Amino acid sequence: MMGKYNKVLVANRGEIAVRIIKALRELGISTVAVYSNVDKDSPHLRIADEKVCIGDAKDSYLNVYKILSVATKYNVDAIHPGIGFMAESGEFARLCEQYNIGFIGPSSSLIDAIGNKSNAKIIAKECQVPVIEGATAPVNSYDECEELGEIIGFPVLLKATHGGGGKGIRIVNEKEKLKDNYNLCRKEAIAAFNNNELLIEKAIQGFKHFEVQILGDTYGNVVHLGDRECTIQRANQKVIEEARCQNIAEEVRQKIYEDALKIARHINYAGPGTIEFLVLRSGAYYFLEMNTRLQVEHTITELITGIDIVKEQIRIFEGERLSVTQEDITYDGYALQCRILAEDTRKGGMPSIGKIAKWNMPGGFNVRVESGYGCGTVVSPYYDSLIAKICCKAPDKAQAVKKMSVCLEEMEIEGISTNVDFLKYLLGKHEFLEGHYTEEFMSKILEEYQLYHLNSAM
Repeated sequence: MMGKYNKVLVANRGEIAVRIIKALRELGISTVAVYSNVDKDSPHLRIADEKVCIGDAKDSYLNVYKILSVATKYNVDAIHPGIGFMAESGEFARLCEQYNIGFIGPSSSLIDAIGNKSNAKIIAKECQVPVIEGATAPVNSYDECEELGEIIGFPVLLKATHGGGGKGIRIVNEKEKLKDNYNLCRKEAIAAFNNNELLIEKAIQGFKHFEVQILGDTYGNVVHLGDRECTIQRANQKVIEEARCQNIAEEVRQKIYEDALKIARHINYAGPGTIEFLVLRSGAYYFLEMNTRLQVEHTITELITGIDIVKEQIRIFEGERLSVTQEDITYDGYALQCRILAEDTRKGGMPSIGKIAKWNMPGGFNVRVESGYGCGTVVSPYYDSLIAKICCKAPDKAQAVKKMSVCLEEMEIEGISTNVDFLKYLLGKHEFLEGHYTEEFMSKILEEYQLYHLNSAM
């Protein structure tokens, strides 16, 4: 369905629901918010025009038929899936098409083609983009996985072909541990994505995680909005993002941009998407995957480009052309995002739940705060631990880090544990400021931090 939207259902929760509802309302589009019973006090409900409870925590946001039922009853023109499962589900997009409800995202066939990691790898190879050595089709059995592991050579990476969010991914350093990790990876994948297909490939080590923000319309126009560095991760979940990546040779950066555009054009991509790469110290790089949706970290790209990615996304699926060309896109300064998580980092990231008793967020020039929580709201055990994201922009990284450090000092959250102290610790490390780190840096800093607190308590 294309044409001007009058009413849109937002099929998500938390900070991303707030972000999307605000964009829709600024465009003059009415909004319908859905929520579970544990989210009855969530901020996204206060700003929506209409709100509908769709069940308890375990049977609500991921229940496709409940979402479609509300969409039909409330006569919405389209559904915005936000991020996560619905946004990456070709089946959900297909059902929207069948019910003649607009899906603010790529077509079901496109999601199936590039959202599946094995298909995406084949497409990248067709575009002559470097890919990691390993299988391009899912393994059919453990015996096949073991055989391929011996051919590729350890360490290997097992990863689910569907979904994202760091689930269903494991590095296996030796053959003796392959079977246990194979079984665990399949269990994680079926629980998270209702699909247990796995790929096996060579585990790349000593890399930067580099992603290119793509934006395309339905007329064949596609641009990139620069890159982000997402190397700072814990358990394959991003913690800090930067725009743009430091210490990448400009010729390598431009070549990756060209390859990302090559893939997007090859598949006639429409909407915002992220094409991810691993970049080695040598300058060699490999295609990793493509996400056919908004990313949590889209905000820092908006800060340095001045482009509202969410509004562009909505307009694209209303049938409009991109409002910018590649020549229009420039980069103003450096932006940094910290994810504020409800967890105790000193105890290995143990989740923290409970009622938020105090909630004071930072502010100021070039500071952006987005959250789906507030004072009096409850952090439940049923959803991910992201409670806020803080973004800062400055002329360069050193100034942005200083600004972020002040923001983290200003922030006050009581009633639950958070990772704020860990973020302060990490930002104070010269390796982070200099930007020469790879994926190995995070585990080293976590170990240092936990040891520091253990010694302090003795």
